[in-house]
Amino acid sequence: MKKQLIAMLLGALALTSMAAEPFVEKLDLFKVGDDPAYNIYHIPGIVVTAKGTVLAWCEARKGGGDWSDIRILLRRSTDDGKTWSAPKSIADVPGPKPKNPFALRIKNVNTNDLTYNNPVLIADRDGTVHMVFCLEYMRCFYQRSTDDGASWSKPVEITAAFEKFRNRQDDTADSADGSAAARRRLNEYDWKVLATGPDHSIQLRTGRLVVPVWLSTGTGGNAHRPSVTATIFSDDHGKTWHAGEIAVPCTDDWINPNETVAIELADGRVMLNVRSESKAHRRLVTTSKDGATGWSTPKFDDALLEPICMSGIVRYSLAKDGGKNRILFSNPHNLEKTGGKAEEGKNRDRKNVSVKLSYDEGQSWAVNKTVEASWSSYSDIGVTKAGTILCFYGRGAKPGFAGDALTLARFNLEWLTDGKDSAK
Repeated sequence: MKKQLIAMLLGALALTSMAAEPFVEKLDLFKVGDDPAYNIYHIPGIVVTAKGTVLAWCEARKGGGDWSDIRILLRRSTDDGKTWSAPKSIADVPGPKPKNPFALRIKNVNTNDLTYNNPVLIADRDGTVHMVFCLEYMRCFYQRSTDDGASWSKPVEITAAFEKFRNRQDDTADSADGSAAARRRLNEYDWKVLATGPDHSIQLRTGRLVVPVWLSTGTGGNAHRPSVTATIFSDDHGKTWHAGEIAVPCTDDWINPNETVAIELADGRVMLNVRSESKAHRRLVTTSKDGATGWSTPKFDDALLEPICMSGIVRYSLAKDGGKNRILFSNPHNLEKTGGKAEEGKNRDRKNVSVKLSYDEGQSWAVNKTVEASWSSYSDIGVTKAGTILCFYGRGAKPGFAGDALTLARFNLEWLTDGKDSAK
């Protein structure tokens, strides 16, 4: 018994001595001035492939706004995010590319500008990288890579999948109280503007690919409002795509739900974490058993502040630590405006991009640590095969639309938790 106790103590000491030292380092992957063709880099995304390659992408804008001339650029890393390939444009749709007519209602929109927007990548367990993206917030395309993002297949248009949102058929006969008809009305939306993601998205354990989307009638601000959130999905490895149900409608409480991220929970449900312009100033959360139907009533997460900005979410679960369940979330943790408290209903300053950690599948957030205290905005988050956490986010020397650079922060769990990780 005494020998066993000594062995256990020695083992514990060995594990302690093997614990990694906390580290954090930052690298600008896209910086204004690096390429004279672009004056804004915005909407970062990051994913780690089945083979361990890190892919980081963004919208490279020749103008400033969402309807300006935009290309999708990608960089690759094969060494845990330490060094990177040169940026490469990865979306090219052949044929005529008319401007969305709702964009032309906006002042100073150039009819000749070509807008590629809202790229979403999914790392398939079989090594394929799936990608969906939009053109003129009006058409949606799918392409794939079988060599970790080095090359891509020809884009295939999948806009038809979105048509079901406009005219949904329900095979369930109307009951006496009209519940089936009510369901149809809830899930019918006459969109004129569409957008996928943005950020990376997910493959479920069943193999299903799930991509959050937002839809707008295009009649409000920037032709992006009002809006609702839903998903599209594929059960055949990206060959065909289908519309799910509306997950978060636009209501007096849930105002203009839009940019949304997704994660599969330990029990197999899919959780959406939703940006909105709601007066509660908190992120919205809803769940579904299959990532497409039967969404729960959306609820505000009191722990997740909402300065009206994109966020990132990813699971941190490694074989080397027994697959312990953790979820990481990133966004600007801030509700203040420069010079004072935010006014209700007004945009809050985008700053203080932070990473939170949950040990209970997003029910609570035990850790919250600042990555960039100054002006910082859109973010995505990933985890490498070695366990390095990658937070890819926009930052700038002063408040602005998209900042000066898209920066990659590389750090380990020891830095995030101050060496006090308590996963079980």
